[in-house]
Amino acid sequence: MAFAVTSSPAAISGSSFSRSSASSDLKIPQIGSFRLADCHATVNLSQKRCAVKPVNAEPKRNDSMLSHAATTSAPEVSEKVEVEDFEQLAKELNNASPLEIMDKALEKFGNDIAIAFSGAEDVALIEYAKLTGRPFRVFSLDTGRLNPETYRFFDEVEKHYGIRIEYMFPDAVEVQALVRSKGLFSFYEDGHQECCRVRKVRPLRRALKGLRAWITGQRKDQSPGTRSEVPVVQVDPVFEGLDGGDGSLLKWNPVANVDGKDIWNFLRAMNVPINSLHAQGFVSIGCEPCTRPVLPGQHEREGRWWWEDAKAKECGLHKGNLKEDGAAQVNGNGATTESDIFSSQSLVTLSRTGIENLAKLESRKESWIVVLYAPWCPFCQAMEASYVELAEKLAGSGVKVAKFRADGEQKEYSKNELQLGSFPTILFFPKHSAKPIKYASEKRDVDSLMAFVNALR
Repeated sequence: MAFAVTSSPAAISGSSFSRSSASSDLKIPQIGSFRLADCHATVNLSQKRCAVKPVNAEPKRNDSMLSHAATTSAPEVSEKVEVEDFEQLAKELNNASPLEIMDKALEKFGNDIAIAFSGAEDVALIEYAKLTGRPFRVFSLDTGRLNPETYRFFDEVEKHYGIRIEYMFPDAVEVQALVRSKGLFSFYEDGHQECCRVRKVRPLRRALKGLRAWITGQRKDQSPGTRSEVPVVQVDPVFEGLDGGDGSLLKWNPVANVDGKDIWNFLRAMNVPINSLHAQGFVSIGCEPCTRPVLPGQHEREGRWWWEDAKAKECGLHKGNLKEDGAAQVNGNGATTESDIFSSQSLVTLSRTGIENLAKLESRKESWIVVLYAPWCPFCQAMEASYVELAEKLAGSGVKVAKFRADGEQKEYSKNELQLGSFPTILFFPKHSAKPIKYASEKRDVDSLMAFVNALR
């Protein structure tokens, strides 16, 4: 693992950071390759508490050379163990700036925390870490299927900050078995989870086993369906850290409360290097086959795994978001309890009976355009304003604008009878044709929707 050292004289060599003195050389162990001596953690998950022993960013020197054997001991630390309630800490830091949160994280965990860098706008995390003046570590997951622009961006970031990113790679045997048995693009047929598990989740698991905390670029506004409750610091609900067991790993999200536009304002103000894919319309960037630019009216996460429902748009690195979100939003009938969307007097709300009757008509007095939606879907939420505007523009024009909630108990019917693939699905019911016409474009701005209507009415 590389270290970016910003507060003390240092020499960076290979993938380790070293400092020398007249009496000793201190070498920092790499992610996934060491255990911290004299460190024990106990956790009460019901109270969201994690007992940790913070390590100062400047470790105490000793006169012995640290061995780089299979198990490496870190420098001796204070014997006093601080037990901290991180749920309470999250509340205290909820209104803190990203810089303050980053500084607190690096101060508490020193060499045992690292920034997870995806090659997108989360380069802001590296900039914040540099601004703290503390040493920091950065790692990234190289799945083998990233865009060429992302690899060039990694190189640019390393040179800009004078660091070496430690890349974690998938197991070659596992990748070979997956590709030989299911082909190179199996995720288009049976979902992305298996491929992500092999190429991302397992390498991440190995990396985190060498840490006591990690730093991510999750934001609440990235995915309202899965990340809306992300705290600035939490006990990781999925992965284990250095000491093993539930609660042995802390997860810091310094930009959880920051809007995407403010992240970009920060990057521009600080003249931070950015991935050239952003200029091509990419917002959320992952592997090349599973990432595409977003279009007007689309949510930023809609550029990822676009053939799947919004609820599935996590690769497994933040799987805990899906579990918590599902528990909070789904009722006993399989439908969500979130507030409804597309609220306008110009919109007709169709019941199951209503849309069944509409679909059965072979000749209608008026044409209809209907959105099949789920209120929890961030992509439905992203097009709400444009669809409501469409309804207002079409009022009294001879085209009815309607909505039908197609999740929960209505999802199977919608798939079988209404061409539902993923949310949102937009259908146009012409006056003199029984079969509805599905809107195939991903452009959901009001002008594109109006062009679709005008071409068919």
